[in-house]
Amino acid sequence: MGFGSYDESEQENQASGSDIDDSESVDVDATNHKGEVKFESDASQDELLDKLQDMKD
Repeated sequence: MGFGSYDESEQENQASGSDIDDSESVDVDATNHKGEVKFESDASQDELLDKLQDMKD
């Protein structure tokens, strides 16, 4: 096989998606989590905003 050639049987195997088992898949819309997150820091609000700006830049 030269550069850029491929195995046609492999190409056919990728094209058929009927052998995929969806029973193990995850439904990301099935759960909604409601809760809260708490974060404690010794940094001031200005320090945290400066850090955020640094990360954006």
